Amino acid sequence: MKIWQKDINSLEQVEKFTVGHDKTWDLLLAPYDVLGSLAHIQMLQEVGLLPKEDLDALSTALKEIYQSILNKDFTLDENAEDIHSQIEFLLTQKLGDAGKKIHSARSRNDQVLLDLKLFMRAEIEKLVQSVEVLFKLLIEKSEQHKNDLLPGYTHLQLAMPSSFGLWLGAYAESLADDLIPLQAAFKIVNKNPLGSAAGYGSSFPISRQTTTDLLGFEEMNYNVVYAQMGRGKTERIVASALSNFAATLSKLSMDAILFLNQHFAFISFPEELTTGSSIMPHKKNPDVFEIIRAHCNRLLSLPNEINLLSANLTSGYHRDFQLMKEHFMPAFKNLNDCLEMATLMISNLTVQKDILHDPKYANLFSVEEVNKLVLQGMPFRDAYKVVGKNIAEGNFAPETQPAHVHEGSMGNLCNDKIAAAFKKSVASFEFDKITSAYEKLLAP
Repeated sequence: MKIWQKDINSLEQVEKFTVGHDKTWDLLLAPYDVLGSLAHIQMLQEVGLLPKEDLDALSTALKEIYQSILNKDFTLDENAEDIHSQIEFLLTQKLGDAGKKIHSARSRNDQVLLDLKLFMRAEIEKLVQSVEVLFKLLIEKSEQHKNDLLPGYTHLQLAMPSSFGLWLGAYAESLADDLIPLQAAFKIVNKNPLGSAAGYGSSFPISRQTTTDLLGFEEMNYNVVYAQMGRGKTERIVASALSNFAATLSKLSMDAILFLNQHFAFISFPEELTTGSSIMPHKKNPDVFEIIRAHCNRLLSLPNEINLLSANLTSGYHRDFQLMKEHFMPAFKNLNDCLEMATLMISNLTVQKDILHDPKYANLFSVEEVNKLVLQGMPFRDAYKVVGKNIAEGNFAPETQPAHVHEGSMGNLCNDKIAAAFKKSVASFEFDKITSAYEKLLAP
């Protein structure tokens, strides 16, 4: 029997189809279900719906379950429908009727909403930490190679001189900008849905502000119908934020794959970070970057997947939402893995020195020569024609040391400004408030 059943069992085939792979993802929600329950029972006791002795017994038992989850000793029973019923079963098994009281003024609808939001908060914190490691490395490498030139391209044709410092710093600033939509997504995640029950509130005199404070939320989803409408919408907004990082990593990977190609040969990596061929002994394949690119390109489709799962649904709960878990929840680990591997690769990056000394790159400096003539007083269009004529006639012999000094150029990378903006964004998440709230909830 399931906790929602009365006296008729569902057909096994129906149960198997509707539950699907949900239990796999529910295990990831286990610690958050316990944290939510700890806050909920404390609120129930404060408003007079749970005796103090029951609160004490339930709190002790929940903290024991939480520790078993941390120790990886926790499992979902074969007969348990989901994480919520498993934890209620364990409490009832241990405490009798007191365990049954834990569900008062709650629905599994607002339970899973809460669990997912707590999961997302934790995963966003891990993501920010991983992004910060790669960001700092990119800034460090940018400074290290700011004087090492390489070709810049438009339309994949030789365009103007660039530098490895400029290239690496560009991806650092891209990550800094990617944090901004993640901040917005985090603000939407960081609202408490608990107390919305099945989506229409409760006749119990509960205090939603209490659970909001106990769980370290910034505020609550006030309207109980909207709290349920946030299911799917929240995931889509977060997925969109994740896709920005994926786009940055995918582009970085494509650059690295191209630059590693023998016809470019701008960069190299130790052999242990590349792979070989079964028949071509000379091969050093950029498989890590190719897999990063593939994962990240797949992540770019995630917001649309979620949108299509929820686009034509009315307000209120629908079982369709369950399928989002298996698409959405693994995305965090996939993106974190890509960030870690990109960090490993960039930390072992070797750049080719003096690339632009090769005569085939001479035309990269055409704009430099046009600008020199303009600085001597020649109108820009006339200078453009003079340099163009010299190139066409084979008389172009430029200096190969560009002088770029404005903000954000090769000679003035502004990495300190980019780093300051990144640091400010990271601080705005205020993860320490959540940590502090959890410490109080879990205190003996």
